[in-house]
Amino acid sequence: MEFTAEQLSHYNGTDDSKPIYVAIKGRVFDVTTGKSFYGSGGDYAMFAGKDASRALGKMSKNEEDVSPSLEGLTEKEMTTLNDWEKKFEAKYPVVGRVVS
Repeated sequence: MEFTAEQLSHYNGTDDSKPIYVAIKGRVFDVTTGKSFYGSGGDYAMFAGKDASRALGKMSKNEEDVSPSLEGLTEKEMTTLNDWEKKFEAKYPVVGRVVS
């Protein structure tokens, strides 16, 4: 499936009838099984319904870092992001991608 950023935002964990999605580098993962982390009130709820690439690379939970932009990330931050991507691939199914 293809999602615009606006469509992806509807899968943010606030509606129990919908799955919870988080995107990394444009790929959308179904993280519903991690609801305690990504659902409302979870430690990583700010990532739900968004592309969290920048924040994951920077190991940040700051709202301004929750962005698909990789611009200005250091080599170390890109390595961190790639490690997160591998963890998501092992744990959560890919359900689509974000399109502009």
